[in-house]
Amino acid sequence: MAATKMIDIRRGMVLNMDGTLFYCLDRDLNTPGNWRAILYLKLKNMTTGAITDERVHPDHKVDVVFLDTKDYTYSYKDGEDFVFVDKESFEPVTLSGDMVGDMMKYLRENDDVKITFYDGRALSMELPQTVTLKVTETEPGIKGATAAAQTKAATLETGLVIQVPSFIAEGELVVVQTEDGKYLRRAKEGK
Repeated sequence: MAATKMIDIRRGMVLNMDGTLFYCLDRDLNTPGNWRAILYLKLKNMTTGAITDERVHPDHKVDVVFLDTKDYTYSYKDGEDFVFVDKESFEPVTLSGDMVGDMMKYLRENDDVKITFYDGRALSMELPQTVTLKVTETEPGIKGATAAAQTKAATLETGLVIQVPSFIAEGELVVVQTEDGKYLRRAKEGK
């Protein structure tokens, strides 16, 4: 950890403030006339996920933390926990269901993720921007109904339910955005 002045904090840095890790989402330096400068930080608590706004003096110091992010592959579910395997060393790591949350709706066995560690402890998991999943259940499309863009509900192989265009049929592969769970496009075969 390196002590750094608050004025040097940038978006994307991780700070250790009183033993709690915060991710800097945004910063704004306000210099009102001949008064002293005030720095506003928008921080995300890396343990709870809560977002807070902090007003700090630019000359105060804080510890900047450097995190370790590694590539992992989802292996299997163990009770309420999920087991991932390091792609290089093949060491397993177990993440709790609370940490993984709704992200599992986008993952199948052998899918890749990034896991961020601090001091040997897993802090967060990051999904790829898009995933390709198979449609397991949806209503049949209506032929000739192309006058307006119509959507219908589709259940994917992981249990995720999304809205897809009416031309998507059961058994097809679709690309889904993991950020908002929206249909992006029909997947090409073999990808």
